[in-house]
Amino acid sequence: MRLHDYAPRPAHLKWLLDSDPAIRWQVMRDLTGEDPSAIAAERSRVATEGWGAELLALQSPAGTWGGPKLLAFRPDLPEEDRSLLFTLYTLVVLMDLGLDPASKQAQRMIGRVDKRLVFKPLNNRPFLHGETEPCINGRILAIGSYFKEPNDALANQLLGEQLEDGGWNCEAPKSQCSSFHTTICVLEGLLEYERAGRKSAAVTKARRRAENYLLERRMFRSLRTGEVISKRWLRFSFPTFWHYDVLRGLDYLRSAGIKPDSRVSEAIEVVIERRHQNGRWPLNLLHPEDIPLEMETGVGRASRWNSLRALRVLRWYNNSTW
Repeated sequence: MRLHDYAPRPAHLKWLLDSDPAIRWQVMRDLTGEDPSAIAAERSRVATEGWGAELLALQSPAGTWGGPKLLAFRPDLPEEDRSLLFTLYTLVVLMDLGLDPASKQAQRMIGRVDKRLVFKPLNNRPFLHGETEPCINGRILAIGSYFKEPNDALANQLLGEQLEDGGWNCEAPKSQCSSFHTTICVLEGLLEYERAGRKSAAVTKARRRAENYLLERRMFRSLRTGEVISKRWLRFSFPTFWHYDVLRGLDYLRSAGIKPDSRVSEAIEVVIERRHQNGRWPLNLLHPEDIPLEMETGVGRASRWNSLRALRVLRWYNNSTW
């Protein structure tokens, strides 16, 4: 299946570029192939303009994020747990925006997190050392590796929690069947860990096993029955928080440099089917989690995040010679 008709057209690129620096620099890198110096210059603006600058300005001196949205966020949790989870999701979005970790703004931000945030129920364990659930620890491993330094103990903990089928599950050991949600969070964390200079045979082997877990299931089907595991996975959102969907899974494979094969073909078709006649991908749904910033328009309307990610996934697939 060749996808020449799905290459980004000038009007689509103009719409994407007429946006926040976080979108623009990734379009320049992934879709238009601009000069590296131009990409770096645009990326540097994430710290000082638009969504990135707004999120950085909302961090408290204590290192957390809060505000009015926190009041309605996860009322079932104690206030301290809510604050840390809200902060975790905000940090993940800053990473998704591509905030340059070497910028003084990023260093100041992660310095507050590193010095001031702890998990009190875990004997005041530092936030960047992780907690107990692999879905959260995969995110924390990615954040620490991207913004500060890779945490070897946390990576080894995750390697030791990999299940027999190749993935991870926050319900283990009660459940020995992996979860797509947990697995994608850990995969993204291990990939950032390797990119931070910790590439090893053990980590690569663990990632390959988990990637095959997704691929053997065609990115969204039950290995046993062949049925779609969750129809929500065929609808795309941003931010993704801890939730898996087909676009997030494919974008991970692209980012990891995995060569696509026939096992992703059906998932690629799902991406194509989600495209509107105007050539843009809509925001299909919003998850109940939150961050202290509105980035996109409402559900059903054109989404630059979904369009950017879908176009680069299609380009990755189309450029393959398998």
